[in-house]
Amino acid sequence: MSELMTEIRDSRVEVGSLALWFLGQNGWMVKSPEGVVVAVDPYLSNSCHPSRRGLDLDRLVPVQLAPEALEADLLICTHSHKDHADPETLCPCARSGKVKRFMGPGDTQAVFDLAEIAESDRLLSWPNQVTELGDLTLTGTFALPTDAGDLTHMGVMVQAGTGPKLWITGDTAWCDLLAEAGLKHLPDVVCLPINGGYANLSHWEAAELVRRVDPAQAIPCHWDMFADNSCDPRMFQASLTVKGMGEKYRMPQHGVRMVIEKG
Repeated sequence: MSELMTEIRDSRVEVGSLALWFLGQNGWMVKSPEGVVVAVDPYLSNSCHPSRRGLDLDRLVPVQLAPEALEADLLICTHSHKDHADPETLCPCARSGKVKRFMGPGDTQAVFDLAEIAESDRLLSWPNQVTELGDLTLTGTFALPTDAGDLTHMGVMVQAGTGPKLWITGDTAWCDLLAEAGLKHLPDVVCLPINGGYANLSHWEAAELVRRVDPAQAIPCHWDMFADNSCDPRMFQASLTVKGMGEKYRMPQHGVRMVIEKG
């Protein structure tokens, strides 16, 4: 599993682009041309299983990267749900010393406490907050919470210099304000949930968000990890096609490098 981290560490990123690796669920590794590495929502354990509600949440996707091997300048958790802010992932990351800082909105801070992450290593984030990290600009984006247990959901817009804007929406329910927030930033590429389970965007709603915001490419996520919270990504592709945008679909492969460019 350390081979992926070696690939990320050694990977060269051209100016005007970003490199992106899909870890499963809403887990991403992003690297900039200057070599800044950001991890978003890495779920690298099987801590959601067994489910307290009796759901089948046994992990379906192999762990792409051992938590203790993860190296990043910043690890972002978009909200406090365990498949996004996972103590069994965050604890080894904190102990290893290979992750320099951890960032997340209000409710994630309690998870950071549980993971024994030092307060000096944490950043509090919120929608519209801008964080500069080397050549990267990270902008918090609005997300509509999917349950009352965590009301501080958010997404993140990632850009290196004047290169492409990558929007990782995080978990979000549908509302018009979500599309308005996307139009404020005009992303070139969007990574968005399509599973429709437990108030998340459905594949049809995700396609409607793409139609309104009009990125060049749309990458589905949050469809692959759990049998009881899944969706065939072909349904998202079909929804885009029905809405006249089939060419925007881009399928991610777990642990395989993607190049993000404008257009």
